[in-house]
Amino acid sequence: MNGGQLAPLLLRAQLWLRRAGPVACAALLLIALGLAGWSWVWTQRAQQTAQQAHDSAAPALPVPTVLASAAPPASPAQNLALFYATLGELRDNEQQVKVLFDLAAKAGLSLNQGEYKSAYDQAGRVHTYQVLLPVKGSYAAVWRFTLDVLRALPFAALDEISFRRDSIGDNTLAARLRFTLYLKSRAP
Repeated sequence: MNGGQLAPLLLRAQLWLRRAGPVACAALLLIALGLAGWSWVWTQRAQQTAQQAHDSAAPALPVPTVLASAAPPASPAQNLALFYATLGELRDNEQQVKVLFDLAAKAGLSLNQGEYKSAYDQAGRVHTYQVLLPVKGSYAAVWRFTLDVLRALPFAALDEISFRRDSIGDNTLAARLRFTLYLKSRAP
């Protein structure tokens, strides 16, 4: 179409839009946008279907001819031996408490004193050494200290942890941590 033929069509469209009013024009615009959106979704769906067909046509990975087998589970005697091998030594409990204090200092916590309680479990032939530590510092430092203790002393268990903050805006909090150290006095 050239410019001479296009001008009458534009004039007719303009007259029709003025007669139809703004509501009809808005409805017509929404219909046009809906058709454009539908065609875009249709195109995307066709591309996804083509991609899935291409992916499913890809060659499958070769199946191994030898399957790996899991190691047989440990016997109760082996488990018991491993348990006792993991326990700490009762004679080293002062050094273990020193490790707790050193790790607290490394984490930037203030730790003045602790409460200690020892016991012996006759059935399990295991000594326990409970350590209650009141510490002060940041929340992150308390958790870093806790995780460092559990890594450094694999025979320790975190039994209890509680937090207290004096005020909402205070970055320093008071925490109480109760660890139990599981110890052996001699080889079972």
